[in-house]
Amino acid sequence: MDSNFVDYVKICCRSGKGGSGSVHFHRDKFTAMGGPDGGDGGRGGHIIVRGNKQLWTLIHLKYRKHVIAEEGQNGLGGNCTGKQGKDEILEVPLGTIAKDVETGEVHFEITEDGQEVVLVPGGRGGLGNAHFKNSVQQSPQYAQQGGEGSNIWKILELKVLADVGLVGFPNAGKSTLLSVVSAAKPEIANYPFTTLVPNLGIVKYRDYKSFVMADIPGIIEGAHEGRGLGLRFLRHIERNSSLLFLVSCDSDDIVAEYKVLLNELKQYNPELLLKQRILGISKCDMIDDELEAEMKADLNKRLKGKNKVPYIFFSSASGKNMVQLKDMIWEQLNS
Repeated sequence: MDSNFVDYVKICCRSGKGGSGSVHFHRDKFTAMGGPDGGDGGRGGHIIVRGNKQLWTLIHLKYRKHVIAEEGQNGLGGNCTGKQGKDEILEVPLGTIAKDVETGEVHFEITEDGQEVVLVPGGRGGLGNAHFKNSVQQSPQYAQQGGEGSNIWKILELKVLADVGLVGFPNAGKSTLLSVVSAAKPEIANYPFTTLVPNLGIVKYRDYKSFVMADIPGIIEGAHEGRGLGLRFLRHIERNSSLLFLVSCDSDDIVAEYKVLLNELKQYNPELLLKQRILGISKCDMIDDELEAEMKADLNKRLKGKNKVPYIFFSSASGKNMVQLKDMIWEQLNS
């Protein structure tokens, strides 16, 4: 497993306690018994999550089990407000969601660079005694205590953001495709589960256009139940705009394999079936034109009605139909 890719961290967050208000009365050489002028306490430090497009993993938070924000300072005389506690800012990749450990409730998702959301608010600053003066109580001898901070565990979970996600069984040719159409260099070998972490690549298109492609680790039947790499990487598919299903041309039954993949996504999250999709039949340099024509005739018969999906035969090794594949993806992304 590539230890540099971390997509899940659990952190104990402790926001700062608010400073207490001051009990103070104005005194100077001309005033022996002035009115109340106790200042307010400073707010405790928040714990804030901020999006950073330069990051793509949560590894920098992996060993940071405790995040502690600064306490606010107490108020002072002369209506001086105490200093606010310093906020703790956690920078995360785009596509990170924050969840409650106990309930699993999703608090928010970070989708934009520079987006900031308060994960755990700091305690409020207490009011000084100047606030409690009234016609009846001219000299209040009390002020408000600062609010307590929160001490709570939170989960940060990354879901890879990409325009198109590659979905397929292990060894379907996903990593090879990504390495050919982008500058990404995923590990490639002729055995299953070579890819153990998602890989992202920027695919250059016509007229200086581009889109982001994600190579998601291979799915196996039963992945929605946690088999294989299971649930850990199915969630990365949720953030892709379009899905490119890859099935090798030497598969015993291309349509059956495609339907197994579809079913795994459906069992995990039925909304994934609402995404636009393309079926790519990879490694077609291994077959001749006659066999390809026979396979197309079979696909045309079986991929009709509710099973209809645009498909294309291509080869990352020979470059066959690679331009046409990018055209199909671009058209779908912009339809």
